[in-house]
Amino acid sequence: MKRIAIAPGDPAGIGYEITAKALYQHELQNQLAEYNTIPIVYANVPLFYKAIAQFTPGLMVTKIDYPVQAEEPGNIYIIDSGKPIAHFEPGVMSGDCAFCAHQALEEICRDVKKHGVDGICTGPIHKGAMRMAGVPEIGHTEMLAKALDASSPVTMFITRNLRIFFYSRHLSLRQAIDALDCGRVVEFGQTMHKHMMQLGFNKPHLAMAALNPHASDGGQFGTEEAEILIPAAEILRNIGVDISDPIGADSVFAQAAEGRFDAVMSLYHDQGHIAAKTYDFERTISATLGLPCLRTSVDHGTAFDIAWQNKAQSISMTTAIETLIRYI
Repeated sequence: MKRIAIAPGDPAGIGYEITAKALYQHELQNQLAEYNTIPIVYANVPLFYKAIAQFTPGLMVTKIDYPVQAEEPGNIYIIDSGKPIAHFEPGVMSGDCAFCAHQALEEICRDVKKHGVDGICTGPIHKGAMRMAGVPEIGHTEMLAKALDASSPVTMFITRNLRIFFYSRHLSLRQAIDALDCGRVVEFGQTMHKHMMQLGFNKPHLAMAALNPHASDGGQFGTEEAEILIPAAEILRNIGVDISDPIGADSVFAQAAEGRFDAVMSLYHDQGHIAAKTYDFERTISATLGLPCLRTSVDHGTAFDIAWQNKAQSISMTTAIETLIRYI
């Protein structure tokens, strides 16, 4: 039996709504039963009950204090996290709401360390609200890395059968180009290979996205391929990592989506984000590897403009939970 922790995210956004809607779906409930997995929601209990009453009146949840109390497959459990929210207003950025979301992550990490949680799924948070709450980390990955003492977490996007690893993410384009280094690319390729093996790919076939148009076309549009990327790919193949030479970014992601590669190395944030979200925006989710347990997440924002209006789609949250239970 596995227990997964679900952090719905910022209560003022759509996170509580999409979490309730996802867990109410019979298909997801059947998958939880098939994989012998019990979900535990870490949230503000009164507000999550409010979401259930408003969006999924038939959803039954059981309040517990510790994850070990979640013992009955087929049940959905909830743990109260965070102090009461004094002034809750749907769709309005609030330090109190962001603090509640952060507190849920802190409590989940505490329970991961105690071996009571086997995987984490997160809903959307708002970076500006987190700053209002005094949280210094820029996002979920950084918060989890700090709380779980993980030195080098790695982000992977999953969109249907397309998997994308990010060599760099939250850097400007200029900084991302400057960050390219042969030795670091080799290390990252080894990390990709290791994590794909952990996810069940015995002989992962990896692709490397090029930086320049047409992979620089023999040096006509830049030198990064010849000086950094091709030498790194050769080193990786020599040490047993099956990876391509750099392939133009206008085709490599399509090739991977067709099944020619198991995963792609994206060199910077938008290179991989655009590919994944154009392929299927609603079913694009992110996974964080290199933590003590696997974490998946929706890859959309809090959508304050439609929060608590029964307009939010739960496809991404459902996909994130399904992916988590399948991989763990």
